[in-house]
Amino acid sequence: MKIAAEQIDVNCPEPDIYNRLLTLDNKHILELGCGAAFKTRNIATSGANRKLTALEVDETAHQKNLQITDLPNVTFVLAGAQDIPLDDDSVDVVFMFKSLHHVPLNLMEPSMREIRRVLKPGGLAYISEPIFAGEFNEILRLFHDEQKAREAAFKTIKSAVDEGLFTLLEQNFFNSPTRFESFAEFENRIINATHSDHALDEELYHRVKQRFEAHLGDDGAHFFSPVRVDLLQKPAGNQDV
Repeated sequence: MKIAAEQIDVNCPEPDIYNRLLTLDNKHILELGCGAAFKTRNIATSGANRKLTALEVDETAHQKNLQITDLPNVTFVLAGAQDIPLDDDSVDVVFMFKSLHHVPLNLMEPSMREIRRVLKPGGLAYISEPIFAGEFNEILRLFHDEQKAREAAFKTIKSAVDEGLFTLLEQNFFNSPTRFESFAEFENRIINATHSDHALDEELYHRVKQRFEAHLGDDGAHFFSPVRVDLLQKPAGNQDV
């Protein structure tokens, strides 16, 4: 397993990746760290007979998700990956979209064991994580350096594979496009994200704004952020590890 790729030639939205790798129709799908439920909606509405359970630990985001009324096949739950309120062997596919590195370090390993517990034998875990590189990352790290957390997330996944909790089916690397219409949108979505407490003093705020606005054009600011996907499978034998 490798944490990053020297060269990434694939530029695409993430749904292109998981729709290529996975068959989701007629499945019970668990999403851990669903945030504002953008990918939840895409998954829930892009196929047939899909049952989704979407967990989020941020109470503000969760309360907003509870106001969603047009996704009858989605159940939103306030819970973390380390304590999934589902039965053993009850889920076909688990998604973590760029959320494992947000799990506290001491809860990463328990979270992987919980994922294994709820997956059916032969079930799949799709875990995507941002790679610590790229122009967007250079802006983010000015006020929120995630290098250690992202490294810890990778080590946790690798350890889970090395210990036999999962089999690694494949790794995929791609550049994910992100667009911000303005710095105000960046501030609202990233700096003021409710899952983190970003306290920027005036000097740092202006440094971040200046660095961001260097990428602004007539059509907003566009970034391609490198992402790694680890596709894992729970052993079919369901042996204890």
